[in-house]
Amino acid sequence: MGYTAGMSRLSERLRPFGTNIFTRITALANQHKAVNLSQGFPDFDGPEFIKDAASEAMRVHHNQYAPMAGVPELRRAIAERFTRRTGLACNADTDVTVTCGCTEAIPATVMGMCNPGDEVILFEPFFDIHRSAIVLAGCVPVAVTLRPPAAAPGEQTDRPWTFDEAALRAAFTGKTKAIVINTPHNPTGKVFSRQELGLIAELCIKHDVVAICDDVYERLIFEDDMPHVALATLPGMAERTVTLSSMGKAFSYTGWKIGWAVAPAELTACVRAAHQFLTFSVATPLQYGTVAGLQREEEAVGPLVAMLRANRDLLAPVLRELGMTVYFPPSGYFIMTDISGMNRGDDVAFVQKLIEEVGVAAIPCSAFYTVPERGRTQVRFAFCKKPETVVAGIERLRAGLGRR
Repeated sequence: MGYTAGMSRLSERLRPFGTNIFTRITALANQHKAVNLSQGFPDFDGPEFIKDAASEAMRVHHNQYAPMAGVPELRRAIAERFTRRTGLACNADTDVTVTCGCTEAIPATVMGMCNPGDEVILFEPFFDIHRSAIVLAGCVPVAVTLRPPAAAPGEQTDRPWTFDEAALRAAFTGKTKAIVINTPHNPTGKVFSRQELGLIAELCIKHDVVAICDDVYERLIFEDDMPHVALATLPGMAERTVTLSSMGKAFSYTGWKIGWAVAPAELTACVRAAHQFLTFSVATPLQYGTVAGLQREEEAVGPLVAMLRANRDLLAPVLRELGMTVYFPPSGYFIMTDISGMNRGDDVAFVQKLIEEVGVAAIPCSAFYTVPERGRTQVRFAFCKKPETVVAGIERLRAGLGRR
């Protein structure tokens, strides 16, 4: 699972990344016909009415380039949704940009606002694109580590991952231009509290820093006492926050790659300045399908959250039963575990054997740290699958690892 061969001409900027961990693990899973509990994509489609709307858009000739910022109907739907969820005013013409998934919104935002040499803070473990987007922009990533709650080997805990306040304060310097906050968080499932976000807001205001909020899992929260708090709603933050989201997670159409950035006009102009040269615009009929999804969002989200919660509750105790420490997630797609009590090697060796010998794929989490050693005992399992897929994975895990 090393770097791709034949990269002698690869730029120095990209050389440290190689081929990303998701591509490598999914290829290995396919090779060994493993149950794929690694990459965060559903093995089912979202609601039919969303596909029907996209098909109808194709039929009535919405098949050419969309406006660079997104089709007006979708920008209006996003603006209305943002106002409904936050109480903040949002102008569809000046404050909303439709992007090629949140995956493009992240680098478009960083490239549009930051100069080479600027520092951008992020929390680790991180979604790998957060770090790579910072580096591709010529900026310097500054990581603040999220620490797992204390737990004995083989224990399951629902206590939250935390960060050191002093470490976060120290991360802000005269070179800091932005901070990336992902809540709910991939891969840990952490939902940042209002108090934690208040500290981030205080530091952003003090140091004149822009907050880039990746909120793609905002609707996939399983605990009523852990609401998603939009950082832009905190005092002094509306004018310095870019809120990113997408339709992929909430509507189970990750392959459509329809995302968006919402920000005041001054910041939106920065996002669009980069977006126009990255993708310019994204698939027109799929934007119309997304309009239908946003208009009937609750119909899609309710059943999905119920299914994901049930999958989580099914998989987590089995991972604990097999000897892993389980960090029970309150949100998202993933369960983080610690394998240090299992005597089966580090995260990469464990995952490789899991795929080849057990027939189940997971993600080694050392790839999500600036210093890989910090994640050498952590493995991530995805439960954003059909219930029968999760059950099949459980059966293989018990058969292959139950003989510890």
